[in-house]
Amino acid sequence: MSANAASRITWRKSSHSSPQHSDCVEIASLGAVILVRDSKDAAGQRLAVSASSWQALVSVVKGRSHA
Repeated sequence: MSANAASRITWRKSSHSSPQHSDCVEIASLGAVILVRDSKDAAGQRLAVSASSWQALVSVVKGRSHA
């Protein structure tokens, strides 16, 4: 991904995050791919996962089983 394209990505933090708690991850949706990064290191490495894998993770974290 070019630096120009990367600068246009819209990152989101959890609604449960607050300025006092900087230990968060941010996500960006690129359609079929979800990017995940450490909010304390915005220029650092990013993890790319499929949207379906991300949804499965969110379902497990929220206590819903994933079939």
